[in-house]
Amino acid sequence: MLTNTFAGALMLASIVFTGAAFAESDSRESSHQIQQIRNATIKVTYGETTFLIDPMLADQGAYPGFPDTYRSELRNPLVGLPMAAEVVIEGTDAVILTHTHLDHWDDAARKLLPKNIPLFVQNAADAGMVRSQGFTDVRILDDETEFGGVALHKTGGQHGSDTLYAIPELAEALGEIMGVVFEAEGQKTTYVVGDTVWRDEVVQTLERFQPNVVVLNTGAAELIGFEGDPIIMGKEDTRRMHRALPDAAIVAVHMDAVNHMTLSREELAEFVENEGIAHQVLIPADGEILSF
Repeated sequence: MLTNTFAGALMLASIVFTGAAFAESDSRESSHQIQQIRNATIKVTYGETTFLIDPMLADQGAYPGFPDTYRSELRNPLVGLPMAAEVVIEGTDAVILTHTHLDHWDDAARKLLPKNIPLFVQNAADAGMVRSQGFTDVRILDDETEFGGVALHKTGGQHGSDTLYAIPELAEALGEIMGVVFEAEGQKTTYVVGDTVWRDEVVQTLERFQPNVVVLNTGAAELIGFEGDPIIMGKEDTRRMHRALPDAAIVAVHMDAVNHMTLSREELAEFVENEGIAHQVLIPADGEILSF
């Protein structure tokens, strides 16, 4: 059970961000919504267009833990979906894959999604992989892409430190990733940062777009033998993001669902409360919808 601190952080968030709502997955009360599904899987709705991002839709415990990572003896996902997988994909107009690691694109998602659904990927290699899995409308995202009245911008990052990428085997395993900025007339600019550590590419995106909403993968996942050198952001990066954009809403995701995450929602909630920034950091539970 989550602590009172966590509950308090969510309550403060819902007060500060007027219109924040927790509703069923098919709710269209607001034209700009972000729904936390599980792990890094979210749904972003702008007006009448809904994007499903990084779908991992398997049942609890379907896969072995990631080898050579923190708590690899645990099976993934650690928790079940908050609703049936078929309900998750309902209303989806397009899918975005920030990369193709199992916890962002899994067998269950590949089986359930319609093979003709528009599906955006970061590069030709990922496009080839996804097409080989039977999908027929695979598009490579670039800096200026439009879909359903929404402007999409590919952003950069790196799935770990330069120290990790200096090791060829790790560089290959970690691979390339992207983030995405969403823009539409009359909507708040939203930046889905993706599986990256804090880097110049992130800072450049903040400076260029000045997003109103930032979705941050904050689980601080770690590899065995490289403790203290996480491959995605964590609590200190959440504070850093707030300092860079003090008026932005930060939506913290990618926690509590796969074995190698070292930071939990509860721990992050306690941290942002102690830092005095809980009113700007939203930590949604699985299934919850935030409206902006």
